[in-house]
Amino acid sequence: MPPTSSLRALQAKVPRRIAGRRFASHGPPQFNEPSGLLFGEKPPAPGQKRVKEEWENIWYVGMFGSMAMAAVLLYYKPDTSIQTWALREAKERMEARGEKYKYEPSS
Repeated sequence: MPPTSSLRALQAKVPRRIAGRRFASHGPPQFNEPSGLLFGEKPPAPGQKRVKEEWENIWYVGMFGSMAMAAVLLYYKPDTSIQTWALREAKERMEARGEKYKYEPSS
């Protein structure tokens, strides 16, 4: 077994950048430690209401307002399917030829 002084000499020669160099990471990872609270927010004391932040009402109006607008626009969206176009085109061609496009049973 080599003497401890030679081991220290070998350790000194090992470049420190090999052991812990992190390229373009700017140090150890930074994050908020989990606290076990919903959104990291402490619940209010009993008998007190939660105070909303300024942006919350704007977010609610924007989010749910845009959902309502999308629902209305989708409800009134024009029918552009190929089946609807083909049915309309077939009815127009049959009327142009003088044929009936509805079936009427003969009794």
